Amino acid sequence: MNSKFTKEELIKQLKADPTRGYIERLSATLRAQDFDLNEMIDITFHPDKQTAFRAAWLLDVTILYNPELYIQNLEYLVKRIKDVSNESCKRQYARIMMHLTAPNASESIKLKLQSLDLEDVVEQFFDWIIDPKVKVAVKAFAADTLFNLSPRYNWIAEELANQIQFMMRTGSPAIQSKGRDLLARLQ
Repeated sequence: MNSKFTKEELIKQLKADPTRGYIERLSATLRAQDFDLNEMIDITFHPDKQTAFRAAWLLDVTILYNPELYIQNLEYLVKRIKDVSNESCKRQYARIMMHLTAPNASESIKLKLQSLDLEDVVEQFFDWIIDPKVKVAVKAFAADTLFNLSPRYNWIAEELANQIQFMMRTGSPAIQSKGRDLLARLQ
């Protein structure tokens, strides 16, 4: 891993069976090489679902290590969220957005997100919450992101509360717990 990675080399690395801690080590290498995050985002749409998932996991680890390093990539990240169809990648994208929109995010991240149109993200995340085939973790991260965005889009709170109450009717214990927490915070 001494030479500078190309997009093709990264894909080859992601196709290999990773050992424990591999994604974290690969992320550190890519950060040191200033690998283009937009290229990593593109790999999360790779036709091989396992490669796409590992790229999304790598994206998650890389961005959340130091989000400020990737402020210039946030617009592209936000733009691509509506294209995410790989079930395994949805979790990572929702998790990333949950952290980026969190109240404790840095001021520079908040300012950048404030300058972006996040309505596609809001729409996509509501779609994921409503879709019965979407996994619980994705729904939880999406709901937290929507909650974080509710001060910006004042209509979110009411719609999110309605969707949570609907999910809780037949939801698992995890959905019940998350739902109660979010409903209490929405009050």
